[in-house]
Amino acid sequence: MKFTTWRKLWLALATAEQELGLDISNEQLQQMKDQLYNIDFEKANEYESKFRHDVMGHVHAFGDVAPLAMPIIHLGATSCYVGDNTDIIQLKEALKLVQRKLVQTLEILKTFAEKYADLPTLGFTHYQPAQLTTVGKRCTLWMQDLLLDYERVTYELEHLPMRGVKGTTGTQATFLELFNGDHDKVKQLNSKVCKAMGFDKVIAVSGQTYTRKIDYHILSLLSGIAQSAYKMCGDIRLLANLKEVEEPFAKNQIGSSAMAYKRNPMRSERCCSLSRYIMSLPPSAANTHANQWFERTLDDSAIRRIILPEGFLAVDVVLNLLMNIADGMVVWPNVVQKHVMEELPFMATEVILMECVKAGGDRQELHEAIRVHSMDAGKVVKGEGKANDLLERIAKDPLFEAVHSKLDTLVDPKLFIGRAEEQTKEFLAEEIDPVLQKEEGLLGKEVVDGVNV
Repeated sequence: MKFTTWRKLWLALATAEQELGLDISNEQLQQMKDQLYNIDFEKANEYESKFRHDVMGHVHAFGDVAPLAMPIIHLGATSCYVGDNTDIIQLKEALKLVQRKLVQTLEILKTFAEKYADLPTLGFTHYQPAQLTTVGKRCTLWMQDLLLDYERVTYELEHLPMRGVKGTTGTQATFLELFNGDHDKVKQLNSKVCKAMGFDKVIAVSGQTYTRKIDYHILSLLSGIAQSAYKMCGDIRLLANLKEVEEPFAKNQIGSSAMAYKRNPMRSERCCSLSRYIMSLPPSAANTHANQWFERTLDDSAIRRIILPEGFLAVDVVLNLLMNIADGMVVWPNVVQKHVMEELPFMATEVILMECVKAGGDRQELHEAIRVHSMDAGKVVKGEGKANDLLERIAKDPLFEAVHSKLDTLVDPKLFIGRAEEQTKEFLAEEIDPVLQKEEGLLGKEVVDGVNV
């Protein structure tokens, strides 16, 4: 794509220059059109080795197959005309791919969240048991992050500017010379070329390059996706340890060469590993931008050739992994319920207290009795490794006779999930569905790559 885009940019420039009155023939333009994809890379490499200049190597390789056009290829331009504009075009195309995979990931997670919208599960704060939520509601937390990432990607796609036709230091001096001082024609040239390449927005001013702050914004966006992926997969890794939720595990998959019973969450771990790398990239872009002296310095070039493509390649794999994990994620409801019931008696004590008070009990006396029973039950759980017997203690205590017949109903987990189920359904209907409807065309596109290991 890179070098054919260079040729498309040279054609767009020559076409606009002809339209604005420069002496460029239709035959020259036609020859350029005919040879856009006929690239002799070996010849271009020979020229580059000779000239020690990649752009001029390709100018001459293009001229070899379009000899009529050779005199006007790259007319008035500097290397950054093809280099930077192509980078922006590639960033835009890469963002479209990322946007598509984000939308597809959200669709898969929506199915999971719907399925488990009402399944109570332990919430955790400080990784300590807290009020109940639902498995589906927890999934919406992952989706909320990815939705914010989608919105950032969409914003960048709508606002990403092309560098355009700017010249060696951004002043357009060479083009002004070509058009004999006609400022309006130079402005039209800039606009025509950008429109021909699919951009309505053009960066207003530049030095030789577009501001490298754009690279920082793009890599920060990719870092945001990586943060979301790391959070989701980190949660899955912790849930796998609890045996509540697991990532897909193939029938013949081996978790460990030594420990045959292992079911390691290796895809989630891989996702976290790649995400950690992506999150490390924005500081490099920040330093590159900050160290651009005046109109341009070339110490930006080498590092950009690494961090930009590797950032997108890594995010692409991360999103493939998220889709794969989400599509085959396994929930073990009985284990989830077991963990809920180990903690729920403590959470239910306030409800039990209120019911007994309503039946005529003494609030202070009941509170003290619950406190003592709770401490004793905690000692059994922690000191003896036995099950939580708080409800059994309450069932035997005559102080709580008013609730003995309905203890089971008072500790129904669904009474303790608040609006988790409703929040899940509302979030999917009000936030996710509109995006899926808007991007319906992206959902129909086949994912040709995937996860094999």
